Amino acid sequence: MSLALWSSRCSVTFVRQCSTIFTSNFGSGPVPVPGILQHNFNSPHLLLHQQRTMSFAPLRGQNGSSEAPQGSNGNGAPTAPPFKHPHCDRQAMYAQPVRTVKNKGGSYDFDLVVIGGGSAGLACAKEAVLNGARVACLDYVKPTPTLGTKWGVGGTCVNVGCIPKKLMHQASLLGEAVHEAAAYGWNVSDKIKPDWNKLVQSVQNHIKSVNWVTRVDLRDKKVEYINGLGAFVDTHTLVAKMKSGERTITAQTFVIAVGGRPRYPDIPGAVEHGITSDDLFSLNREPGKTLVVGAGYIGLECAGFLKGLGYEPTIMVRSVVLRGFDQQMAELVASSMEERGIPFLRRTVPLSVEKQEDGKLLVKYQNVDNGEVGQDVYDTVLWAIGRKGLVEDLNLPKVGVKVQKDKIPVDSVEATNVPNIFAVGDIIYGKPELTPVAVLAGRLLARRLFAGSEQRMDYNDVATTVFTPLEYACVGLSEEEAVKKYGADEIEVFHGYYKPTEFFIPQKSVRYCYLKAVAERHGNQRVYGLHYIGPVAGEVIQGFAAALKSGLTINTLINTVGIHPTTAEEFTRLTITKRSGADPTPASCCS
Repeated sequence: MSLALWSSRCSVTFVRQCSTIFTSNFGSGPVPVPGILQHNFNSPHLLLHQQRTMSFAPLRGQNGSSEAPQGSNGNGAPTAPPFKHPHCDRQAMYAQPVRTVKNKGGSYDFDLVVIGGGSAGLACAKEAVLNGARVACLDYVKPTPTLGTKWGVGGTCVNVGCIPKKLMHQASLLGEAVHEAAAYGWNVSDKIKPDWNKLVQSVQNHIKSVNWVTRVDLRDKKVEYINGLGAFVDTHTLVAKMKSGERTITAQTFVIAVGGRPRYPDIPGAVEHGITSDDLFSLNREPGKTLVVGAGYIGLECAGFLKGLGYEPTIMVRSVVLRGFDQQMAELVASSMEERGIPFLRRTVPLSVEKQEDGKLLVKYQNVDNGEVGQDVYDTVLWAIGRKGLVEDLNLPKVGVKVQKDKIPVDSVEATNVPNIFAVGDIIYGKPELTPVAVLAGRLLARRLFAGSEQRMDYNDVATTVFTPLEYACVGLSEEEAVKKYGADEIEVFHGYYKPTEFFIPQKSVRYCYLKAVAERHGNQRVYGLHYIGPVAGEVIQGFAAALKSGLTINTLINTVGIHPTTAEEFTRLTITKRSGADPTPASCCS
């Protein structure tokens, strides 16, 4: 590799890592990074050293702290005051020292063994290799109990999660757009309908291509891929069960990144006749009339694209829609889906699933409030009632790793209670179960283990999107969380309805196009949370997520010039508060 190319790659990596440091120390002046800004940035050797050693300095104050006085970096050099984010306590986050490991190249087979070939595990394994570690990655997929569905390397996101979900969501949106095209003057046949089998084949072809690229990438990066189910023998040894037999593997350090799988309810016929999202994206028949049990984001997303593809989904809700999300926004999402013809069975739980002679499924259910029992017949029953961590095969009691509600609790550096065993991704307890979170956390863990870094994952204010027909995206605190944390009198909610320009000609409903900013009521009115329902919600919220993590205020938001006509600009037009009682419906799009 040429020196120029090598230097360029180092520079890119360095800038990406530095951006986190700078945004985490947002202030009115330049922010020095000890040991970095004093040197010449043009030296590739220094860049590589900085890439591997830079870290956040612990933000300690008085009360037993070692922080330099405000305005000084400890050496007399002036600095800006440290940025104190409202949603996380970095002083506590960095109170515990980073756990160090022994030098690489010991008597073990590997320096690192990652258990799990999903987003977190792959990111951790590849980053560790880049920093000189000898790495193996174990991956094994148990077939689903109903249809025996299994898949290749890449984890949930690639195979049965984000990627196939987004592709089917896009297929649904395209069908909607084709019918809207007639209003824009296109000659469109009324006989247009999707071909389920062709859609499934296209989605699976793409997934298989990603599986192949992933295997090649692991080979090129010298990560040994082991298609086996791992179980601990002791803290430095595990046994991998493979088709060809068992293999004993030793390692200095282990990272558990096994993720989770969908839950099944404990009722008659659930496992025998129901499917989950693990099966849906490769289903070899049309789903037809489908009962979706569960109203989390997976259930709503699946029901949404099934409706868009011309099928008949019904959503069964035990308690609330989109638990953990802002409940005003969640109910708006549900109402928008009901307006599109998706019925909701509220406060209802399934009792049994029975297969009839014609192959259809008779589902009996009960209302949890009044005890009323009902039943209906469906072609497909889809369980979307949550996910469980895959801890049962790891033999964790053998090595003493603690488990909490089928997840693994970790500290601020993803360390378990066992010194050389870490966990990352969806398997850890109490953290966002999202692919980008898993990827970044995996990389940062590898850098701490093998590159001398001290940078830790910040799990606060992670943006996310629910890909329902009318999408919902958010970042930061919900209105309920903000009120609970700061009190109702200290919270101001700026909100508004809006009318997407592209909705006008086809006369699409704008009733549920709504957004809000949850902010502090006094002072600088720092924004605590942003919420948006409307087209391309994920694309809209991503940039605002960076702004929120950098200390966005309402004054900055409303004095930012929007791009017209877009829906994202509506955030810059938020001037009406809930407290005022004024009508949040816009009178004009251009004034």
